Amino acid sequence: MFIQTEQTPNPATLKFLPGRDVLGRGTADFTSREDAARSPLAQRLFEIEGVVGVFLGADFITITKTDARDWFLLKPSILGVVMEHFTADRPVLLEDGGDGHAAAASADDEEIVEQIKELLDTRVRPSVAQDGGDITFQGFERGVVYLAMKGACSGCPSSTATLKHGIENMLRHYIPEVVEVRAVQ
Repeated sequence: MFIQTEQTPNPATLKFLPGRDVLGRGTADFTSREDAARSPLAQRLFEIEGVVGVFLGADFITITKTDARDWFLLKPSILGVVMEHFTADRPVLLEDGGDGHAAAASADDEEIVEQIKELLDTRVRPSVAQDGGDITFQGFERGVVYLAMKGACSGCPSSTATLKHGIENMLRHYIPEVVEVRAVQ
């Protein structure tokens, strides 16, 4: 098994590509070992000193580290855990748990919400996934779109600019009812 790595815009994260499906569909974001109870792979990765975040995508794993640890120290351990996990054909998740889209919208906003989700799925999420992250729709209220940045995008220095200048401008262009985009945790 050959696992590739890619840098992300967030210097605290690194994207690992095992050359096979990780989740296939959806994503899963874990910020602690306790949070990762439903993922044997994420639990093992959290056992590595310095790992503070594990994000599972369709065909990649994004690891977030503490500032105190260097990638050259962490990478061999991470590669070993990922390789051993997939070689042993262990499950990534114990149950289906992709994030999908959590939508809280009124009946009046239903059509707008569908347009927002469509634009996010077709124009935004593929680009964000290339950087080792994901963006999920959380809600739409009074012209404000609420989005959650995950994986490499969570805490990335350029995520605010991506939200405000990229995503907000695109959504406002195609959907006049959108007036602002805000990040949620």
